[in-house]
Amino acid sequence: MTDLAVPAQAQAIDISSDAARKRTRKRYRAEARFKGYGIAAILFALLFLLFLVTDILIKAVPAFTLYNLTLDVTPAQEDIDPQGTRDPTVIARGDYVASIRASLYTLFPGVQEDRRSRQKLNGLVSSSGDADLRRMVVADPSLIGRSVSAPVLLSDDADLFYKGVVTDTVTVDAKGIGSPSATAGDVTVLSSANDFSEPLVIIKQALFQQSARLRDEVRRFEDLKASYAAQMMAAEGELAAARVSNPGDVPRLEGVVAKAGADRDSIDNQIATLGGQAAALEARFRSNDAETLDGRVPSMLVEINGGVIKVSQVANDRIAGTTLIPLESADAATAGDWKVVALETPEANRKLSDLEIAWLMRFEDEGKVSSSFNWLFFSTGDSREAELAGILGALVGSAYTMLVTLVICLPIGIGAAVYLEEFAPKNRWTDVIEVNINNLAAVPSIIFGLLGLAIFLNFFGLPRSTPIVGGLVLALLVLPTIIIASRAAMKAVPPSIREAALGVGASHQQAVFHHVLPLAMPGIMTGTIIGMAHALGETAPLLLIGMIAFIVDVPGGVTDAATVLPVQIFLWSDLPEVGFQAKTSAAIIVLLMFLLVMNGCAIMLRKRFERRW
Repeated sequence: MTDLAVPAQAQAIDISSDAARKRTRKRYRAEARFKGYGIAAILFALLFLLFLVTDILIKAVPAFTLYNLTLDVTPAQEDIDPQGTRDPTVIARGDYVASIRASLYTLFPGVQEDRRSRQKLNGLVSSSGDADLRRMVVADPSLIGRSVSAPVLLSDDADLFYKGVVTDTVTVDAKGIGSPSATAGDVTVLSSANDFSEPLVIIKQALFQQSARLRDEVRRFEDLKASYAAQMMAAEGELAAARVSNPGDVPRLEGVVAKAGADRDSIDNQIATLGGQAAALEARFRSNDAETLDGRVPSMLVEINGGVIKVSQVANDRIAGTTLIPLESADAATAGDWKVVALETPEANRKLSDLEIAWLMRFEDEGKVSSSFNWLFFSTGDSREAELAGILGALVGSAYTMLVTLVICLPIGIGAAVYLEEFAPKNRWTDVIEVNINNLAAVPSIIFGLLGLAIFLNFFGLPRSTPIVGGLVLALLVLPTIIIASRAAMKAVPPSIREAALGVGASHQQAVFHHVLPLAMPGIMTGTIIGMAHALGETAPLLLIGMIAFIVDVPGGVTDAATVLPVQIFLWSDLPEVGFQAKTSAAIIVLLMFLLVMNGCAIMLRKRFERRW
């Protein structure tokens, strides 16, 4: 019997001494700190994600609603069906805009006499504002010549006013008796209760804020002046030294000194001008006199006796102004029957004038304005007018592009993965192919756009801005991802499956296609969906193949001109109109929803068909 070798003295493990307990506590504290760092990092990332999503949602909300103006319109036969044929084709081509404008002129009779006012009133209605009226009359020709209540789509600027984007408004309900001096032209309104003191405070606060901004500009220019003075002193020192030691450099340095002096003088002029403006505003702020309004301070509108007065001068107990909408009478108005509306954004800083806002306020007071869900955003293509722009064309273009991508990359990707994993010999060439596939998965997407531009457009001459070219480019982009995911899914199938199939007489091909591939299909489909989601969000390669074009019509096939959702977002984000900013955020929400659905499908497939070996 062999004796086991036992150490002469077993090493004792110290677990109970004070030093051991101290080391244990130190280790636990380190682990707790590490866990805390991880939780803090996750919370930090979630905070930024929440901030991003919240900001996008807030900006996108205006795009999902629109405002309509309900008008009593009489479709004129001479504009719609002059011959009285009641032919649906003739009625569909009729001029309904003229009837809508005639209805607007009846609401504000004096507008028709002034060309500029008439243009402003017509501009409150969208260029496609007659669409609902047209559909109603085409469906029922008997409405021609009869008064009909029809919704009319407002223009983008008018729509944004009702959404509170154009300007913030402050309404001051009068507490005293308002006495206008006339019904039209220049009007003075007296108040028995100092109802204009609060609007006057609003004007004074605006003057103070403007003077503070000008003082900030003065301080910035003073800092800049100090910097130029230092540069000028340095240049003068170099010039004095050059006159002694390097006369050839004197002309250049004299030019530098002269330029620095000119810059300093220009800054002095700016400081003097801005300082004078700030001092004037501060003097107006401190004064108790009546304040004269101009286009750089908040506008004031007085609604009294059915009319609207634009304020030009305001004091505590009276205002002077010009009527935008004539008053019905010059009688004294009791408390609560008239009000003052302050438009905080100065008229010079907004697209809508005070007159247009007065008309919009009148529409709202008469209950002619209603809001509804913006189905046009999902049912129309792109447009130069923000209220008419939709994402249907981009959605259909994305669907066609993804279809082409899937049809090309799915069979090729799975076939390449099956061959490389199961049938290809393991030699130098297959190693090179595998390395290049892994490298292609990390190549920037814009490189694939350059490849598509060179091959599909310049060499093969395929049409620009079409889903077939976009699908081919994105297929090249997604193909490495699908190959890698498919190979990983097949590697996860236990070797015993192959061995069992071969053991009962199946060929290698039968073992792969009848047993291994079906079991790996959930993983393959998951990788495919993730790759397609990646392709759906790509923009750079599609820009290079011309899918940045402005496309109004919804594409009807893979060879029609189209754009895709990410490119549509890119196009809208570059437009200066405020309405397109909301459309951009709304399109981002739609794109994120698509990506979430696709990734959710991948997770569902993995959970539903995943097998643990």
